Amino acid sequence: MTPLPGEKTLPNALPQTTATQVPLRRLQRTMDARHLIMIALGGVIGSGLFLSSGYTISQAGPLGAIIAYLVGAAVVYLVMACLGELAIAYPVSGAFHIYAARSIGPATGFTTAWLYWLCWVVALGSEFTASGILMQRWFPAVPVWVWCLIFAAILFTLNAISARVFGEAEFWFSLVKVLAIVALIVLGAAAIFGFTPLSGEHPPALLLSNFDTGEGLFPNGFSGVIVTALAVFYAFSGSELIGVAAGETKDPAKNIPRALRSTVLRLLILFVGAIAVIAAIIPWQEAGLTSSPFVDVFQYVGVPFAPDIMNFVIITALLSAGNSGLFSCARMLFSLAEEGHAPQAFTKLTKRGVPLFALSVSILIGLVSLLTSVIAADTVYLVLVSIAGFAVVAVWMSIVASQFFHRRRFVREGGVVADLSYRTPWYPLLPILAFVVLLISVVAIAFDPNQVAALYFGVPFVGACYLYFWLRHGRKGKQQSPRIDRESAPAE
Repeated sequence: MTPLPGEKTLPNALPQTTATQVPLRRLQRTMDARHLIMIALGGVIGSGLFLSSGYTISQAGPLGAIIAYLVGAAVVYLVMACLGELAIAYPVSGAFHIYAARSIGPATGFTTAWLYWLCWVVALGSEFTASGILMQRWFPAVPVWVWCLIFAAILFTLNAISARVFGEAEFWFSLVKVLAIVALIVLGAAAIFGFTPLSGEHPPALLLSNFDTGEGLFPNGFSGVIVTALAVFYAFSGSELIGVAAGETKDPAKNIPRALRSTVLRLLILFVGAIAVIAAIIPWQEAGLTSSPFVDVFQYVGVPFAPDIMNFVIITALLSAGNSGLFSCARMLFSLAEEGHAPQAFTKLTKRGVPLFALSVSILIGLVSLLTSVIAADTVYLVLVSIAGFAVVAVWMSIVASQFFHRRRFVREGGVVADLSYRTPWYPLLPILAFVVLLISVVAIAFDPNQVAALYFGVPFVGACYLYFWLRHGRKGKQQSPRIDRESAPAE
């Protein structure tokens, strides 16, 4: 396309759009780096850490659990390093499938989008249900389905007002979770050394006594660590939400790299720190039997009303993850429609730049997935959950593969790597290493009976998406030109 006067055409940049292609309403760039960080943390920190971390320790042992989370954090860094370059090169909303469509092929982009959308739609139903069950601690007479509808209405409203309101809500939701984890790390670390000012019992210093399991460093063998590491990959899912929000971020070239670096560092400190403290205080044989290791640790250090406090924190964590998930679902449908791969009704925006129809459909399908968990738990819901679990690693694989092909094409078409606002380090080693590690994790799922259903249903779903796309659009397909703000395009 002919550039505007004074405008340069960049290698491998998104095609510029003409005035006739740009509607009067568009997504608004209203979010800062702090919003991106908390959106990513909101998507990652959920019931997995607050409720299931004890099971992780019981499977891998104290040291093994820490190693598994360190490996998970390393993989997150690899994926985020690739995501940074792509998110600035393609600063559009719901960007994962844009990366894949431009760098690999439109069929891959189409499949990536529907995988990720389904992943979060299924998660919505789970978050609402779990929140409703926890609310019964305080309101046992109120049915769970009532709380599900209340929470769905709250999250829908927060998302429907504007991206800025969503970002602010997610900031405060996530802050509650982060403060709870920081409190656990600080108070728990003090208790490990025998300092428990809140406790009337004042237990002695534990130091590293729990790490001496009596059965070696890895009481269930190193295979327990490997299986746990696979589960940790899923626990870290949500960190990629920064890419979904790229199209509604102020100054993407500045704020996206800052958010990526901060997110990886904070996840490393929060997750590994929390696991280390829990492993040091709760014996590994008992860790898998507790309903919430956070409650046990807070009671150990003498925090009053620990069960009620953690009930509130966990509900907040669930709603935070649901809030981020609903945002992601709406932007994925919006972006798919812009590409011509979903009904054009999904591109309609409110005056404040919110894809309201896409948002409405996403919340409704989320509630439908909730219903399937009740009326078809062993059939439809099992399939949905399995595909959703497979989708996490599949999307990460598409991100690192997209970065590899994006950079190669950028250089081939005359681009200068030094001119990129953000460069994935150690190219091409980093994306290749990330892809291989993720591929190994997918293959390893076949040997875990608790996760193998993800392959049984996930792989056929991917094949069906490719087949549908090729039958409808042909092998090459067709691509629209997504809107981007010219001032946020990569600078030469």
